[in-house]
This record gives sequence, structure tokens and C-alpha cells, in this order.
Amino acid sequence: MPADLAVIGLGPLGLPLAQAAVAAGIPTVGYKTGPEPGSLSPAELRRMLSGGFRHAAGPSELGRVRTAVICAPTPRSADGGLDLSQVEAAARTLAARLRPHTTVILESPVYPGTTEEFLRPVLEEGSQLRAGRDFHLAYSPSRVDPGNRDFAPANTPKVIGGLTPACTESAAAFYGRLTDKVVRARGPREAETVQLLETNYRHVNIALVNEMAVLCHDLGVDLWDVIRCAETKPFGFQAFRPGPGVGGHAVPQDLTGRAGRGLRMVELAQQVNSRMPRYVVQRAATLLNEHGKSARGARVLLLGVTYKPDLADQQATPAQEVAIRLMELGASVSYHDPHIPSWSILDRPVPRVDSLYEAAAEADLTILLQNHRTYDLQGLSVKAQLLLDTRGTTPTGAAHRL
Repeated sequence: MPADLAVIGLGPLGLPLAQAAVAAGIPTVGYKTGPEPGSLSPAELRRMLSGGFRHAAGPSELGRVRTAVICAPTPRSADGGLDLSQVEAAARTLAARLRPHTTVILESPVYPGTTEEFLRPVLEEGSQLRAGRDFHLAYSPSRVDPGNRDFAPANTPKVIGGLTPACTESAAAFYGRLTDKVVRARGPREAETVQLLETNYRHVNIALVNEMAVLCHDLGVDLWDVIRCAETKPFGFQAFRPGPGVGGHAVPQDLTGRAGRGLRMVELAQQVNSRMPRYVVQRAATLLNEHGKSARGARVLLLGVTYKPDLADQQATPAQEVAIRLMELGASVSYHDPHIPSWSILDRPVPRVDSLYEAAAEADLTILLQNHRTYDLQGLSVKAQLLLDTRGTTPTGAAHRL
């Protein structure tokens, strides 16, 4: 049976979209753009398959849908920018099969102007069709928040910017089947810049609170109590919390060399956030020293090595750099994570502990990097010889906090 929707790219952006479409009763076909890691449980995958989802048998199926959404990843390139090669490959594959009246939407994180200046020529050249006349073209920033139980696609507003008003309305008609609210941007550039602003907003605010964490430690101030009090302000403040670094799939963009000038604030935020794993290791070494132990030869247990709690996703997790730096100091590193059965650093397997409390009692230092729901922090703080909490989730006074 022909599908209504083709999701091109089945990674962290495409899979949730396909899942939402199937839940809304839209026959959906998925097309992989590379070795994208799946994040669905077997039960979730079974529900999708029973709801009408299927993997494309080949690229020819992309030419038999009414809507095609490109969700290819755009990781960092060697020069620090966004690598659009997978978006280009997906567009060329689609263009060769593109039919008139199809609606093509890009959801991948990209620079402002990419839909018009990069994607449009690839699609038009490969299909010999004209965007805005023969097929609809639009951009919609992905608003995926893995593990968020409060906001799902149905109650998360969707921003859309089309090449023409008709393109916007065609994309709005599609997303209106998935969400309660559609927000129309003036055009693709505005919609692309929404993604830029939302991503950078997160990174800049995390950088601010990370700097506050370092400052408060030096001043002997309890930052976590400061945040608790500050978030009672009903206006002008949104609480962010520090951590060992920033992970995930959303790459901050400072646009250096693209807009004639960069975003200085974003550049500084990247510098601050990238220093946090090093700061955590520095704090760990200091704690060990204060308790008469050297980092060299110390047994260090890392708890939670994913970038987000209660998920198995390790994309850009700061745990990797923390582990590397501890090993460079000569520490013996092990880990525990209920979602990660095996973990390697620099092609070397890291020992995984099974008995958490026993391992914490034996370790010279336990570092909480990610607070999974399954962790009993009260019990852990009692069992651990020395505990460094980088998430501020242990009971007050039970551990050393970031």
C-alpha cells in the first residue's frame, strides 16, 4: 500500500516524527540515510509496525508519497560547522523520484538560508521540477525532547515556513494532523532561525549557570539553594541547572564566517560548556587529595554515562571526556548505567559494575554524572566513601555538589 508520508532519516529526529505520524493514523514509510541509532523499545516498534509503519524496500517508494520530511543528521564538520552531506544525499535520493504536488519539508538543524540556497537547487536539479510551482517546499524546526513526559508532538506547537504561502499552507495541513497548534513563520529563513535561537538559548543559559557553579564553589555559596530560591520569581527568570557538560544532538551555532559576523555570546557559551568535564575532573582530584588520596591509582566509579536521564542515548555525552581525563591522571575508572550494557573509551572497554552499592563502597570516589530514576541517591550517599554530585540531586549535605 502506498504511504502518505516518507520520513527520510530514522535517527533522533526522524523516529519520533514517524512515531507521532503513525499514532495519528498516517500511513508512514521510513527511509534510512545511514547507520542511524534507533531509540525505540521493542514494544514501541511493534506498536508502530501494527499501526502501519514500514521501512522502505528501496528509494523508489519515496516517489509514491504526498509528503516527504527530511530528518537527516547534521553533525559537526571538521571546521566546527554543520555537515550537510547527509541532507544533500537524502535530497538527491528524493529528487530523482520526486513527483509534482509533493510537499517536501526539511526538519534537520541547518543554517538560515539552507532550504532556499542549498536544498532547493538540489531538488530542482534532480527532479526537473520547480519548487513553489510544481512541488511545495518548507522548513520546520524539530522540537524533539527525548524522555519528556509533559510535552509530546500532539501538544507541542509546530513552526512552519514555506517558500510560498501555498507551501506554508500545504505543510501546515500535514502538521495539523499531528499537533494541536501550527505556527506560521514568514518564510523558511525565519523558521530556520527559530531553530537557531532555540538551540542557542539552551546552550547560553546552561553556560551561565555552569559559570555560576564555578563561582559559587569558589565563594563557598550553595548554588543549588540559590537556584531553588530564584525560581520562585514568577517573571523574568527561568531555572537552568549546571552539570558536567552539555550533550545531545542539538549543536550550538555561532554562524562565524556565514553572516559576516558570529554570535559572540554563543561562542563564549561553547567555551564555558566545553570546559565543564575538565572542571569536574579537577574537582574530583581535589576531593581525593583532601581525603589523603592521589588521583593516580584511585578507584573512580562513574554513575550515568548518557547525555540525558533515563535514556540510552550517548550523543556527545560529557561522561566520555570525564573518563578520558581521569584515565590520563592514572585513575582506575569503572561505571554503572542501567541503560548502557557496555561502554568503551578510546577503543578500550570500561569495566561495568553490577552491584552498585558494593562498588560505591569500594570506590575511592563515586561521581554522579547522570541522575537516572532508578538511582536511590539517599542510599548511595550512605554507601559511597566519597561522592561528587554534578547534578545537585542528592539530599542536602549528603554529598559534595558541583
